[in-house]
Formats: sequence, structure tokens, C-alpha cells
Amino acid sequence: MVVLTSKTFQIMQQHIYYTKFALQFADMQIPELVTVFNHQVGNTGWTGMRAYHDQALIDEFLRRGIDVSAVFDGKSISFAHPVSYDITDNRLTIIG
Repeated sequence: MVVLTSKTFQIMQQHIYYTKFALQFADMQIPELVTVFNHQVGNTGWTGMRAYHDQALIDEFLRRGIDVSAVFDGKSISFAHPVSYDITDNRLTIIG
């Protein structure tokens, strides 16, 4: 689980790696973003680079108006379970 303070979040958005990931995710279709998310499930390794990746990913879902409340509460991201995209409700849902 990733926990971010608002100050940390602001710093991250200004970082070159965050920008790199944000641009990459902006070019992806929603199913591709879901696949990227699901590749992180069960990954217990942690680096600064992963923090930029994960926050940019969640931000891209949010930018598209997708409800990510199943995995993100505004402070922490959970990669405990894979997700699918529910097009009817425009939200991520936990699988299993």
C-alpha cells in the first residue's frame, strides 16, 4: 500500500519520471491501463520509481473520470487484488 501526503504528491507531479509515466499512460486505452495496474498486483518491491509510476497511473484513471475508490482512497493505493474496468459504472472493480 502506498501512502502519500499532499506535499509528497505535489513534489511527485513535478518530477521528470512522473511526467514520463503520465505521458505514457495518456496514450493508452483503458484496458491497457488496467493491464498495467494488474501487473503491479502482488509486487512487494518498492522504489522511488515505482511511486512515480503508480501515482501517474492512478492520476490517469482519475483524469478520465474513472472511479478508483476500490483501490485508492486519496492517500493510499492498494495493489492487493487485480481489477477490471466496469464500463457501465465507469469504475475499477476488484476481481475475486
